[in-house]
Amino acid sequence: MKIKRLETFADQFTGFVRVTTDDGREGWGQLSNYQSDITAQIFHRQVARYALGTDALDIAGLVDRLPEMEHKFTGSWLLRAITGLDTALWDLRGKLEGKSVCELLGGTPRLFPVYGSSMKRSITPEDEVARFLRLRDAHGFSAFKFRVGRQCGHDQDEWPGRTEAIAPALRKALGPDTRLLADGNSGFTPKKAIEVGRLLQDNGIIHFEEPCPYWEHAWTREVKEALELDVTGGEQDCDLTVWRYMIENRVVDVVQPDVCYIGGVHRFLKVAKMAEAAGMLVTPHAANQSLVTTFTLHILGALKNAGPYLEFSIEGPDFYPWEQGLLRNPLQVKDGMVQIPEGPGWGVEINPAWLEKAQYQVSE
Repeated sequence: MKIKRLETFADQFTGFVRVTTDDGREGWGQLSNYQSDITAQIFHRQVARYALGTDALDIAGLVDRLPEMEHKFTGSWLLRAITGLDTALWDLRGKLEGKSVCELLGGTPRLFPVYGSSMKRSITPEDEVARFLRLRDAHGFSAFKFRVGRQCGHDQDEWPGRTEAIAPALRKALGPDTRLLADGNSGFTPKKAIEVGRLLQDNGIIHFEEPCPYWEHAWTREVKEALELDVTGGEQDCDLTVWRYMIENRVVDVVQPDVCYIGGVHRFLKVAKMAEAAGMLVTPHAANQSLVTTFTLHILGALKNAGPYLEFSIEGPDFYPWEQGLLRNPLQVKDGMVQIPEGPGWGVEINPAWLEKAQYQVSE
């Protein structure tokens, strides 16, 4: 079964990929989010030409070869494009075998816990408290993540005193039984990160994500060794050599690869296996309601070292207007859980109306 046609449907924020074989079978995947129209160009120029005519079921072989074929251009852009091919081929295989991707990976579709993930730094502590309480009561969330500091903030807060106010406010309002996680988004030097981390610990926060610039591994490890809560990270990292270094040197306590940034399911699983061998949990990054959350959910359902929950964005049209209308059957949270789709492949359906409006390209 050979790959005959590769199509992309993209806008600036999202890009879907359709793979068609020489016998007319189809699978759907997604390029990484953000600048997806540019990623689609890279897909057709630097990915599709190597994939056409190859074995559609040899996902591992093809995904491993592609960075070598474009060895002068390895890095984020290429891997964001490879993700589109990888995820479309997993969907194709699932449909051929009549199994969900979760089942293909050795898992069982089931309910899986999620944490409500806030993306907002502009929100006041009072308003964050109010919406966490509202979402807890409406959807049963038992865990939430909030933002501290300023993104790549050089020790600056979004406004003075916000970090010091939000952690105790959330803990007081939500009580001792709600798991609370915090994300620094590369905001601090080690000295400031340790100071913030101790504030978080004092308020029962259990997870401090990306406290230092993610490329400063020694800084992050210094923070990890100084604190008792889990220091986590890795969402931006796509180089497997970097991942090997991070895991072997215990840069973080918990690894957080993003399936779309890293190059798809096959490469994600390589990191998960490294982490498993090192006795480390995987709590992936999945920060929006495109297919990245669905991909991640299927993977978590099969990992032996899966973390206790899936990241699930709580943002709506005011923050992510581009998410609206992407999927016909988006994931739904009930009692703090989401169902891993049981249908063949990814088990979700892209909205045809969205596809009709997208920029279209084809390689065949």
